[in-house]
Amino acid sequence: IDFEEINALSLPGGFFFVNSGLVLNSDNEAQLAGAMAHEIAHVAARHGTRNATRGQIANIATLPTIFWGGWIGYGVRQAIGVAVPLGFIQFSKGFEREADSLGLQYLYKTGYDPNEFVTLFEKLESLQKKRPGTISKFFSTHPMPQDRIAAAQKEIQSVLPPTNQYVVNTSEFLAVKARLEGMYSRRVRKDQEKPESGRPTLRKGPGSGKIEPQDDKKDKKKDEDEDDRPVLKRR
Repeated sequence: IDFEEINALSLPGGFFFVNSGLVLNSDNEAQLAGAMAHEIAHVAARHGTRNATRGQIANIATLPTIFWGGWIGYGVRQAIGVAVPLGFIQFSKGFEREADSLGLQYLYKTGYDPNEFVTLFEKLESLQKKRPGTISKFFSTHPMPQDRIAAAQKEIQSVLPPTNQYVVNTSEFLAVKARLEGMYSRRVRKDQEKPESGRPTLRKGPGSGKIEPQDDKKDKKKDEDEDDRPVLKRR
């Protein structure tokens, strides 16, 4: 997805999306693969559907309270309304730990350095503190607190036997990242060159130095040539 906000999103059934912002903020391919492995683990372990099932069971369990009258019934319903979301937060943490473990195994099995998994989430946590809003609200729950970092490091050391060589970067990843950086730098440059609306723009005429008069048609054609993104055209 062409969006600078750091995010990766997986949906039940295996639909998977990665923002360009995650690619740009990954130092190497192993880090990007680590984030993808974590999301794939959520799908493989059916965390989304399991959470939905628990939500339905909790709603059914609260139905008898509608027959309780007075302040007692009101108090019980309020207590359940608070307790159920707190329970789901705990389940969510359990799902995150399971996704950490499975994601590390996926990363290791595909030949990537599993240590980059921890490095990426530590980096995202630091970015969120320095620049709030950089990371999507959905993805902001993923940066790993110290207990998850310790668990991941322990699994790397005790469960995953070390190998002689890990994949960290590839030329394909470097090419994709360089192209994205070029696209975003051109957009920033164009935004800076745009005159503020409602204000006159001073243009130098012929003969005044080496600056030539602007040709809107040529500039437009040049901008179109520079933007190498594919364009869908109707027949």
